Amino acid sequence: MWLQREIELRARPRGFHLITREVLGELPELGDVAVGLLHLFLRHTSAGLTLNENASPDVRDDFESFFDVAVPEDASYWTHTVEGPDDMPAHIKASLLGPSLSLPVTEGRLALGTWQGVYLCEHRERGGARSLLATLWGEDASGVREPRR
Repeated sequence: MWLQREIELRARPRGFHLITREVLGELPELGDVAVGLLHLFLRHTSAGLTLNENASPDVRDDFESFFDVAVPEDASYWTHTVEGPDDMPAHIKASLLGPSLSLPVTEGRLALGTWQGVYLCEHRERGGARSLLATLWGEDASGVREPRR
């Protein structure tokens, strides 16, 4: 089975936003996959994706604090500033985190750790809606064979 779907993520303010439930809500076919992979690709250069702790909001705040110190907006060495002071730092942050995740699917569910969630990492003050391309591939229960012994 192969499925590819574009998921439109609503505009969010700068920060780290859990989107796991939103993504799963757009992919009901995932429930039919016994074993497979879900690849998520964010089609933007000033936001990223990451997989991390999904329980404490402090984690999201600490991510934002770290990246704001590591990649400051007011650095005198930025030359790409035509789209505002948050643009070049957003590109750097997005490159550090990356635009994609590949996640295992087992028995119709993402096979994540207990405390793992998918984050949209929005690095612009007003980044707007974001486009996420989801590609799901795998086999349903009828196509999965028991391993040889």
